[in-house]
Amino acid sequence: MRITGRVQGVGYRDWTQAVARQLGLSGWVRNRCDGTVEAVFAGDAAMVDRMVAACRRGPSLARVETVEVLPADGADVPEGFRRLPTV
Repeated sequence: MRITGRVQGVGYRDWTQAVARQLGLSGWVRNRCDGTVEAVFAGDAAMVDRMVAACRRGPSLARVETVEVLPADGADVPEGFRRLPTV
């Protein structure tokens, strides 16, 4: 996923990590230098759908404009959910 809007400096990555862990998902989240947030989620399809819906809202200080959902076939997904460095 790629999330645009006011999504950096508002706790979006920490919030994403907490929600993903609550839903039992694996994957990662990171800021990008272009001001977006990027995330990969793996797990039960219903829980991934819930996570996508949650990301459209984001944490209270965020202002999400768009959420682009792309398939991540073949992506290297770690066990558990991690916050990665900015790229």
